[in-house]
Amino acid sequence: MQAPSARFGTDERLPLYARLRDQLASRIANGEWSPGDMIPSENRLSEEYGVAVATMRIALKQLVEEGLLERRRGTGTFVKQPAFRADLFRFFHVHDVEDMDGPVIPESRILSCQAIEAPADVREAFGEAAGARCLHLERVRLWSGEPMLFEEIFLRLPDFDGLEKLDTKAMGPLLYPVFLQEFGILITSATDELSFGTATSASARHLGLPPDSPVAVIHRMARNPVGRVIEFRRVHGRPERFRYRVTLGEPSA
Repeated sequence: MQAPSARFGTDERLPLYARLRDQLASRIANGEWSPGDMIPSENRLSEEYGVAVATMRIALKQLVEEGLLERRRGTGTFVKQPAFRADLFRFFHVHDVEDMDGPVIPESRILSCQAIEAPADVREAFGEAAGARCLHLERVRLWSGEPMLFEEIFLRLPDFDGLEKLDTKAMGPLLYPVFLQEFGILITSATDELSFGTATSASARHLGLPPDSPVAVIHRMARNPVGRVIEFRRVHGRPERFRYRVTLGEPSA
């Protein structure tokens, strides 16, 4: 029998249970087991990987704690039904500067969607080699009919094969529910980096700004449940519409 470490294809410096955890999580991410599916028993998985049941139990326990699996007493272990985290949409909520009662989601308009050769920064984010291709979307976000954000969204291929054939007008203002419904891809975490820069010719045109105007810049890397970067996004926004607010600690009584 082939040694488990060779079959796992993961970093041999990690403990065996951690490599098992990564391998099982990859099988979930690749769609072998879908949300709601019952996975094989501990005994069956232990036999498949040639490891002790106690070791497999630790790996499965980690996946339960991380929210990928759930145990149902007397039934078995299941892939957990996904749930969206509200904080993933924080940059998509805006406040009317004259009415700060609550956030709303701005209107969205997809301008284009096509497969291209991935730019260098996108390849780096995805961990892909030169020549890799991705899906490229251009989108404008509007507030009261006025353009506020210009977005370039880069998606992995072949993960999103066929998205360009969907009716973009029917997608609504948020893409992540579409990713899950149409492609079974769940976004569970994201890193957003906010800075300021200069408008490109495309962002200046779509935001109605003079060439080389200052803009707020957001870079986003969004990941699936096993930490794989699924989306890379570059966003330019009209700087006068941006406000940064953070609350540290609990307010005093």
